[in-house]
Amino acid sequence: MIRIGLTYDLRSDYLAMGLSMEETAEFDKEETIAGIEAALRALGYATDRIGHAKALIRRLEAGDRWDLVFNICEGLFGVAREAQVPALLDLYGVPYVFSDPLVLALTLHKGMTKRVVRDAGVPTSDFCVYEEPADLATLRFGPPFFVKPVAEGTGKGCTARSIVHDRDTLATVCDNLVARFRQPALIEPYLGGREFTVGITGTGRQARIVGSMEIVLLANAEAGVYSFANKGNYEDRVAYPATDPARDPVAAAAERVALDAWRALGCRDGGRVDIRCDSDQHPMFLEVNPLAGLNPKDSDLPILARMAGVSYTELIRRIMDSATARLAARQP
Repeated sequence: MIRIGLTYDLRSDYLAMGLSMEETAEFDKEETIAGIEAALRALGYATDRIGHAKALIRRLEAGDRWDLVFNICEGLFGVAREAQVPALLDLYGVPYVFSDPLVLALTLHKGMTKRVVRDAGVPTSDFCVYEEPADLATLRFGPPFFVKPVAEGTGKGCTARSIVHDRDTLATVCDNLVARFRQPALIEPYLGGREFTVGITGTGRQARIVGSMEIVLLANAEAGVYSFANKGNYEDRVAYPATDPARDPVAAAAERVALDAWRALGCRDGGRVDIRCDSDQHPMFLEVNPLAGLNPKDSDLPILARMAGVSYTELIRRIMDSATARLAARQP
């Protein structure tokens, strides 16, 4: 039987260490690990819970090995934190599911990611990476602006104040983010059109759309932004209607942009791409999540898969099929 190791960051572990709710927002609940494990076992795999990166180091040093590691570790420190576990596994020659260190380091930095997708011809808005006020000399577009940390997920750092309506206050907003998150800020034009998240499984030319859903803010949501607070209180602030690309040309165009970005970035096995339209409803690449949340109930990828008629176990099967196929192709 194929033995699958599970690497993950359990939120309760880090909360017990004294980290805040915001600092641990991207980490996983026990129910996520249990859901993945149950799906893998239903597919005929044996599983072994490893845990976070330091636990992995201890197991590797002790001589433990696995046929494949199902890695969803987000990491804790640094802009390349998501690349730490894959880099360790590469060092020890242990194969794993999802993207490699290069892709995970690149895609966590939203500015670097946009440079690559723009060079590949994928539609994305203009942008400016801000570390200090002098960086505004390179700003080539006018207000309204949207400002967020360059290397965070789950809407961290995104609030109603992220929408900046005049250039005079832009430096202050950016400086506050830089100080708070200890990383650069990303400035983009505020896009006022529709917003989508698109689920993808597979690698390269074999990558396929699982499904997509629109993000619609309700009346009691923070206006205009899919913020940290809106995501955390999505039950009464956000609606997620499924899309019908066959009847909705904007949704179809959003899926094409998402798939083009996924392939251009070299993402593997499964994840999500976020798309937002400009005021003329032209879809623009926002960011990619190559380690998308896999909570069976609450995470976007399983939710949009269910909307498309794909069960959680089937979603995990598609991810595993992609990983095993590309690994088999590497064998002599």
